[in-house]
Amino acid sequence: MCFKQGEDQSYCQRLQHDMYFLTSNSRLNEQVVDKIILQLNRVYPQILTDAEAEKFRNPKASLHTRLSYLIKHLQKKGDRHCQEFYRALQINAEQLYNDLPSRKILSPVFFLTCFSVAAGFALFWYCSHSDTKVIGRARRILGFSPIIIGRHVRNICMLYLEDMSRN
Repeated sequence: MCFKQGEDQSYCQRLQHDMYFLTSNSRLNEQVVDKIILQLNRVYPQILTDAEAEKFRNPKASLHTRLSYLIKHLQKKGDRHCQEFYRALQINAEQLYNDLPSRKILSPVFFLTCFSVAAGFALFWYCSHSDTKVIGRARRILGFSPIIIGRHVRNICMLYLEDMSRN
């Protein structure tokens, strides 16, 4: 079954998240799906048995149905099987692999960085349009904020505020 690895999503959870994307709008064609199935059948240790591979390559069923069943089957088998599916997808359809929704998720650090930059710009704007009394207070706040913003950014802010107070 699927197990969560550390703070990141397991491959099974990622595959659940990407399932709609992969099965919608004919993103994968018949040939690519067949290549993925054959790769999963030939990899060691074997992910799909010969019988399973034939079942998922059955041309009588629609591509959407076969792909949906394949993804559900791999999720039942476990994280290693889902990981091999992603590896096969990357090898056989690299552009589609790069466009997967699970690969587009931004980390919390990204949002924290954006917020810090926005707060810094807001502080600059506020200080540059105020009297010097506010600049002195801003300098004290920036002096005690090494946790909030990086050392280099803080040094630049301090130099800017000192320059503003001289004018």
